[in-house]
Amino acid sequence: MNPSTTNQPPLASLLALSERRPVLDPAVLTETAERAARALLRQGESANTRMSYGSAMRYWAAWYAARYGGPLGTPVPVPVVIQFIVDHASRTSEDGNTLVNELPADVDAALVAARYKARLGVPALNTLTHRLAVLSKAHQLAKVANPCADAVVRELVARTRRAYAQRGVRTLKQRALTKDPLQLVLATCDDTLRGKRDRALLLFAWSSGGRRRSEVAGAVVENLVRVDAGSYLYTLGHSKTNQTGELRPEDVKPLVGSAATAMHDWLKASGIKEGKIFRSIRKGGHLGEPLAPAAVRDIVKVRCALAGVEGDFSAHSLRAGFVTEAGRQNMSLPETMAMTGHQSVTVVMGYFRAESALGSKVGRMMDEPLDAHWSAPDTP
Repeated sequence: MNPSTTNQPPLASLLALSERRPVLDPAVLTETAERAARALLRQGESANTRMSYGSAMRYWAAWYAARYGGPLGTPVPVPVVIQFIVDHASRTSEDGNTLVNELPADVDAALVAARYKARLGVPALNTLTHRLAVLSKAHQLAKVANPCADAVVRELVARTRRAYAQRGVRTLKQRALTKDPLQLVLATCDDTLRGKRDRALLLFAWSSGGRRRSEVAGAVVENLVRVDAGSYLYTLGHSKTNQTGELRPEDVKPLVGSAATAMHDWLKASGIKEGKIFRSIRKGGHLGEPLAPAAVRDIVKVRCALAGVEGDFSAHSLRAGFVTEAGRQNMSLPETMAMTGHQSVTVVMGYFRAESALGSKVGRMMDEPLDAHWSAPDTP
């Protein structure tokens, strides 16, 4: 299309602007634009991601200061990353009787004393790989040579994983809050305002597909539509799988039955008509600020303790429990994934706990009676 035929100003008038201001080099990003891009990247991350990245980089800086006696800078040399790995990954000693690592005891104690570490000893393998991933991301953003992409580092990480697997080390998973233990937990929620809130929160998180704690804390009344006396539809806004907040049909989740009843009771008792659904409750039964994601975790832990349900539970136990219970009750995988929002079958299957296989007929073949129409073959 010819620009002169449109209602837009002639191109010549735009080109004339270059005579009154400095012209940018198209091959070079200005410092101001780079800062703006970094700000957008930071603001586009979730609060949990920013916290975990910040914690990882603070640990890197503290470890580096203790080991090398100076401030951490980029690019980090490959030998430093290898040293970090052998300091924080355990291996079998030469005699095969103990596990050892290269982090000096005094450095380990100093990191714990300064609260960069929670306890003495090597971290979980997941923690080590997360810290490596954060360092890698820092180098990518800084546009400098990435030591974590070095072939030696990548091979060392791969073989470290294999060594851990050969020793039988497995990733610890939070216990799943399936239907039966969840019923015990819900029984601790009385008719006080706090009890109504916790009951609504637990059922909302579990029954709508195992919502993440950030999604529960971020739930707003404006996204909740009452369909009839016994059901709601809730539309997820920003989530882990929908970072842009785009409106998508698959983000509409049903809230029915006891979950809908609990939500109705909470909204009626609290008087909340707009904004965040789940709020803190102050002394005297007054509503406070919206719950933070960490508060969702605390509610799960406190209610599990009150119910006497033993195990290591967290907010994630609600998500794991929903998927595990779906497996127990032989719900279809597509329907389960539609509720949870997972895109990968492999990821969903990872949530299934061993309990979901207890009803398998295959596992009970030794104890199941033979089909009445089957007869043993004749023996010679």
